[in-house]
Amino acid sequence: MILPAIAGFLIIAGILLEAFETIVLPRRVTRRFRLTRLYYRVLWIPWRKLAHAVKSPKRREGFLSYFGPLSLLGLFALWAAMLILGFGLLYFSDARIDQTHPTLETCFYLSGTTFFTLGLGDVTPHTSLERVLAVFESGLGFGFLALVLSYLPVIYQAFSRREVAIVLLDARAGSPPTAAELLRRHEGVHGLQALERLLRDWERWAAELLESHVSYPVLTYFRSQHNNESWLSALTAILDTSALIIADADGTCVRQARLTFAICRHAVVDLAQVFHAAPLGHNANRLPASELLRLRGVVAESGLRLHDTPESNEKLNKLRGMYEPYVQALSQFLYIDLPPWILAKGSADNWKTSAWGRISGFTAQTQVERAQDDHS
Repeated sequence: MILPAIAGFLIIAGILLEAFETIVLPRRVTRRFRLTRLYYRVLWIPWRKLAHAVKSPKRREGFLSYFGPLSLLGLFALWAAMLILGFGLLYFSDARIDQTHPTLETCFYLSGTTFFTLGLGDVTPHTSLERVLAVFESGLGFGFLALVLSYLPVIYQAFSRREVAIVLLDARAGSPPTAAELLRRHEGVHGLQALERLLRDWERWAAELLESHVSYPVLTYFRSQHNNESWLSALTAILDTSALIIADADGTCVRQARLTFAICRHAVVDLAQVFHAAPLGHNANRLPASELLRLRGVVAESGLRLHDTPESNEKLNKLRGMYEPYVQALSQFLYIDLPPWILAKGSADNWKTSAWGRISGFTAQTQVERAQDDHS
């Protein structure tokens, strides 16, 4: 039977190509139709709608955090099922030609036991072609398992490297990170030197993000540890800070801000292309004139002088137009909140908070004293 054989061959070839492009190929795939992209689109849109129905922000973020790891496991299961289906159709077509007439269910059972190398022996291949297929499928099953086991450490190592810089930004830019806090906390001459080093570090971080998240887009669905932190909010805060320094500030830090802005903008544009998230033309204004005036006042109190001229305002608006439509498109698609330029009211950094403190009301010193009393 030719049709089952053709269908089986196309399924196997398509899944092997998908697995190669997703796991092995270290670059973005530009062809329009991909099963993996369709899989994530079909799952993510209803998952996002379900998350929108959750009223509690904390529970909503927890629900969204399950999508990345679960979808990855589901993708592996889908690939395995499709490979078993493809080989089952090949067994079925060869058996019909050989006039043995096994059922389609039996052929799928033979394919499954061979793929997972169970070796039960209750159903065995009869023809030479079936034996060749069985050997090839069992080897493919071993290779598939090895590929999955090697892929997971790569994903989680890239996730860990991404999150380290985000956690370090907590004490430097607040929770969530904002451009106003980042500039305010780097006051003085030594503060500007530290800010320049930080922007240099984030230039490299953005380059690593671009390389890893374009090659492995599933990483974008992995959420950060804290609800008020994310890779997109951190990237946006760095872009805001760089744009403000380029437009309004003077000194040696401006050159590094240009370099950091360039690679960060490159990252958000490429990631928007990966998810076909078109830039939002009529996006909301994240920095009204009143907020910009308040931001400049807060930064001026820390000793950093910012220009307030029509030319600097025009330059800042031009720079914002280069990245804000893309980060807002990614924010809408990935259901990640963007940080403001300046907080409406003060908030405690994540490192200053404690679940024990919120629950019991004890300070850290009180807890230590209570522990010492219990021990004595």
